[in-house]
Amino acid sequence: MKKSFFRIGVIIGIGLVVMAALWFFVEPGPIFYFTTGWLIVIALLLWFGNRQLTLRLDKILPWSKYGNWRFFIQLVLGLAYLLLLVNGIYYAIKVFLTDDPPTREQFTVMNVWGAAIFIPAFSLYFSLHFLRHWRTSELEAAKSQKESMRAQLDSLKNHLDPHFLFNNLNILSSLIDKDSDTSKKFIAKFAEVYRTMLNTKSDDLIPVYDELSFIESYMYLIQIRFENHIRFTVQLDKVTRAKMIPPLTLQMLIENAIKHNLITDARPLTIEVGSSETHLLVRNSLFAKPNDPSENHGSGLKNIEQRYTHFTDLKVEIHKTESHYEVRIPLLELGHY
Repeated sequence: MKKSFFRIGVIIGIGLVVMAALWFFVEPGPIFYFTTGWLIVIALLLWFGNRQLTLRLDKILPWSKYGNWRFFIQLVLGLAYLLLLVNGIYYAIKVFLTDDPPTREQFTVMNVWGAAIFIPAFSLYFSLHFLRHWRTSELEAAKSQKESMRAQLDSLKNHLDPHFLFNNLNILSSLIDKDSDTSKKFIAKFAEVYRTMLNTKSDDLIPVYDELSFIESYMYLIQIRFENHIRFTVQLDKVTRAKMIPPLTLQMLIENAIKHNLITDARPLTIEVGSSETHLLVRNSLFAKPNDPSENHGSGLKNIEQRYTHFTDLKVEIHKTESHYEVRIPLLELGHY
């Protein structure tokens, strides 16, 4: 409400300035007061009408959903409303306040004056309004994207195999009696895994080296459980380790490899992490469990694919042979998404 009164005050102030300017060029008289009144009334109604038009279109054609259509529709309706005001108010003043009916020549002159005075003013108003709403829409879209990524990350955390917790608690229980030193290290790595998961809540992207630090603790728990039946290797240079990926990405891919494959003495699972110029490569040997084909990505991998759509047009790639299954995830850089 305060903003509305302020804007009305500005319009009236501009009208008074115009009146003062005309005072020096036009001799005070009926034409002077007629012109000044015409300008002020049009300015007030132009502001009020465009404000009402904006409020209606915000409900019917919000900027965030109908940006292009909204731009042209509001521009056309605003200009049509301006021309209606210029001609309608002039006609009303001439008919009801004077004995001299309007002529075609007078309408022509009024439209020229109206176009010269109000179209620039309307263009400025419309441009500022468009920029403000465009910025608001951008902020809302960014907020929505952040909330979406938070939800996807929370979903990914919740997707962590619940058996992982119980299996490790059982392993810890057996280690306490057999090897106190190993059990202490196991507890430290176990705490590190869950602490890292909690701390990633505010991160959209993390460096690959941070993810690998987390994976080191995670794989320690896995290898204690499976002994030497899982072989895990990482071959990444410093440049690749400094690139960015969504948090928990490697963890989810390793978990999928363990979940979907049979792991035996004769067929140990190998997991290799490497890279190409644009992608991080996670490759594992393939010995799929019965009735659980590895081409079934599961919700975890789909979650990773959805999160990547917020950052890049590069796709998460899946390559499968008879002996290996490989997932290629894009490497990102801060400021390039």
